[in-house]
Amino acid sequence: MEKIQRKATKMIPELRNLSYKRRLQRLELISLEQRRLRGQLIETFKYLNGLNNVTLEGLLNADDNVQTRSNDLKLLISNFKTSQAINFFLVKIAATWNQLPENIVSAGTVNTLKNRLDKYWITNPQHYKVLILCL
Repeated sequence: MEKIQRKATKMIPELRNLSYKRRLQRLELISLEQRRLRGQLIETFKYLNGLNNVTLEGLLNADDNVQTRSNDLKLLISNFKTSQAINFFLVKIAATWNQLPENIVSAGTVNTLKNRLDKYWITNPQHYKVLILCL
């Protein structure tokens, strides 16, 4: 899908000679990879705040024993015995969620979370790269 977005943005004549990153900036778009991560973080927020009808009891748990600088709403990352579990959504997103600052994860509403996350990534693009490496 990312290849399709790359090609589509190249179809705009005045942007054709720019890098993919610059084309996205000029069009005020984010990459599909970042959009996917944003969606996963939003869904995690919904699960943690009981806004979904899905029960993840026993799978997505808060870690009460964490003293940290980033946020007090850390997720417990369970140890799995298989290498396949490392790619499991909850394992991957927990590491990413745990990297976010307190003001983002403690947002009162989904829209507040979205706005704070977007602002955070705009003002701290290096942190988005760190979050991707967690995945």
